[in-house]
Amino acid sequence: MTTSPTTPPVPGAAEIAGDAVVDPATGRPAGRAQLILLLAASCMSVLGAVLIAPVLPQIQAEFAAVAGVEVLVPIVLTVPALIIGLMAPFAGAIADRFDRKRLLLVAMVGYTIFGTAPLYLGSLGAILGSRVLVGVCEAAIMTCATTLIGDYWSGEQRSRYLGLQTLVATLSATVFLGLGGALGAAGWRTPFWLYFAAILLVVPMARFLWQPARPAADARTGARLAGVPWRLLAAPCLVTLFGGAVFYALIVELSFVLNGLGVTSTAVIGGISAVMSLATAAGAIVFGRISRLSPRVLLPTAFGLSAVGLVVVFATTSLVVVTLGAVITGFGTGMLLPTLLTWAVNRLSFEQRGRGTGLWTGSLFLGEFLAPLVIAGIGVGVGGLQPALAVLGVAAALMAVVTWLALRGRDEPLNTGHL
Repeated sequence: MTTSPTTPPVPGAAEIAGDAVVDPATGRPAGRAQLILLLAASCMSVLGAVLIAPVLPQIQAEFAAVAGVEVLVPIVLTVPALIIGLMAPFAGAIADRFDRKRLLLVAMVGYTIFGTAPLYLGSLGAILGSRVLVGVCEAAIMTCATTLIGDYWSGEQRSRYLGLQTLVATLSATVFLGLGGALGAAGWRTPFWLYFAAILLVVPMARFLWQPARPAADARTGARLAGVPWRLLAAPCLVTLFGGAVFYALIVELSFVLNGLGVTSTAVIGGISAVMSLATAAGAIVFGRISRLSPRVLLPTAFGLSAVGLVVVFATTSLVVVTLGAVITGFGTGMLLPTLLTWAVNRLSFEQRGRGTGLWTGSLFLGEFLAPLVIAGIGVGVGGLQPALAVLGVAAALMAVVTWLALRGRDEPLNTGHL
């Protein structure tokens, strides 16, 4: 297994083969099978985040008689993000103290059970309740999957795979958005069938993943876990809180922007959202090629692109130009997420990785949950959804300047993480 750079190797710990950790049971290093399964698990939170975005207007029409439906329906999409934000740090503590693999397997089963519940639930309140439980499962899935990527690989390979995690997640978002729009034509409940995907991964995960071995000293003495480096994580987590709102703003609001322009077809809405998601994937690909650069370069670039895109969405009533703005925003956020993730995770040792990853994950998803609430509040003051997106764009531009100034003199590359 991995050790802190200030601690000598511990006898009995898992060995390292190049940049990959060796399975203590088989002697084989982590490879393609483990990577595919962990990347697939990472897609589950994306499925929960974007799948039903194209059918939100249909859900709102279905429950039009419910008081406050205009606020409650977007929360159906975003409440899992709130629960992830609140629960991911606890999931990280469990992962560090006990077992990453078992927690992941249990969460995958629960994800299917609760994710498919809206297929038969008849009230908006019950659906919201099921979405809360989905969020609990997603908190454990995201924390464990990201932590295991950090456990199984190190150095440049770890940075590359964390970037690949964002790339695969955004590509899956493209697929899920398209499927959500297409399936939504058969009714707003139909997309929820896709939550059965998680249960199909449980058996291969049980077979091919393993819990990394703990240091022999910890196993014998039950020593307390190494403390989390709060000072090192504070900046990445705070910036990620805002970055989560920027990332999620158009995912949840684009369908309403398009409705305001007269677009009512869920297939068209899903298609345009999928194009934006492809742009996010392109941003993640670019990150993979320039990850050697420092956060001082990458963060202002990513926030700046996102700001430009959001302002473009505000400045027009043209469907083509709005789509262009969404593409620019998506490209920026595609660079932003892996930059923030590697910035945080590469600062953690094995004993800290679950909790640190949980804190970062919680920050990201709390920002995502707050996005529609903040935009709705701003919209009341500035006169509508599109002006509110412009305000968020200006804030993103300011964050680009702040990160550039705050990280001055801190030009370490992202791929210098330790084991």
